[in-house]
Amino acid sequence: MTKTKIAIALLAVAAALAACTPADQTPAEHSSADRAEGHSRSSSGLPAGRVEAGEKLASTKNAETGQACVDCHGAGGNAPIDPTYPKLGGQYHDYIAHSLQLYRDGDRQNVLMASQAKNLTDQQIADLAAYFGAQPTQLRDLSGL
Repeated sequence: MTKTKIAIALLAVAAALAACTPADQTPAEHSSADRAEGHSRSSSGLPAGRVEAGEKLASTKNAETGQACVDCHGAGGNAPIDPTYPKLGGQYHDYIAHSLQLYRDGDRQNVLMASQAKNLTDQQIADLAAYFGAQPTQLRDLSGL
């Protein structure tokens, strides 16, 4: 195969992949107000999380809602009070962190979680993510069901 044919094939693959993503579907970004407050734009920009601080924070009641993380997600994040609430124990820490950032910034919709997360600092998010990520997991692969 010549270099020209390879280049054409690569361009065709790139065009096909680009066509698979709807034009109106772009990744959520943090609000400009949030960036102005000094919050990180992604979980990769967070400070190092501290498991011990996250454990304490997970059981601390939010002043506005009167709820703590463990009130809904259970001890270690593995015993939610409702089957529709996610298990957090053993979840990837960067997924937890990014989700909390989106709730905090209003880019992910859930009234309770938005209220819980709206005043969290980057350090608190990193700490919660480190704590829940370090817990034993009860997560399972559902692809075979």
